[in-house]
Amino acid sequence: MSTHKLQHLGIIMDGNRRWARERDLPTLIGHKKGYDKVLKVADWCYKRNIKELTLFAFSTENWFRSKKEVSYLMSLFKQALLNDVDKYHKKGYQLRILGRKNKLDKEILKLIGKAESRTKDNNKLIVNLAINYGGQYEISDAVNKIIKSKIKSVTPKTFSNYFYIPNMLPADLIVRTAGEMRLSGFLLYHSAYSELMFLKTCWPSISEKDIKSIINEYNRRHRTYGGK
Repeated sequence: MSTHKLQHLGIIMDGNRRWARERDLPTLIGHKKGYDKVLKVADWCYKRNIKELTLFAFSTENWFRSKKEVSYLMSLFKQALLNDVDKYHKKGYQLRILGRKNKLDKEILKLIGKAESRTKDNNKLIVNLAINYGGQYEISDAVNKIIKSKIKSVTPKTFSNYFYIPNMLPADLIVRTAGEMRLSGFLLYHSAYSELMFLKTCWPSISEKDIKSIINEYNRRHRTYGGK
């Protein structure tokens, strides 16, 4: 049984389009159903005393999808930032965005700033949304910041100060839905000793029972961090 409590859970939310295809529905409906599941999963995590939840929402490679799909996803982000921040705030959840913000439009950037500012003092659950995120870019962007700062010697501790979210907790567990078995650049630096799980369930179908099973499986594992 794990002696290390699950504090930071990372989830690669995969399978929205597959979920829709399996039901002969438009792809965009799958994304809407996936969006509807985010707050529910946050609640289920909070209920089980998880301190931090990081969700992979949009990668740096997702821009290569069709203009229609990308536009719809951006509209979902705007909708969440306009309509759902109050819900997170009232629950005591802190919202943070990690990723390359330079490619996001000004309206989204303004809404991100407002959401982060409003919820920054909340401490019941941290919800990180990875938008326009790539793990290799996060590392290279951190290196460029360090070069610009003219720091000559770097330790893992000082290095972590330059990530999109400085000193973010390492991910104890990373879960990917929809059956794919790869990280796709998610939290590359923060997953050095992460436990990994891969679910066949598509993201829109994930349930509280799945979250409970994930945590139970994590608790059965023995984490050594390279030691005994």
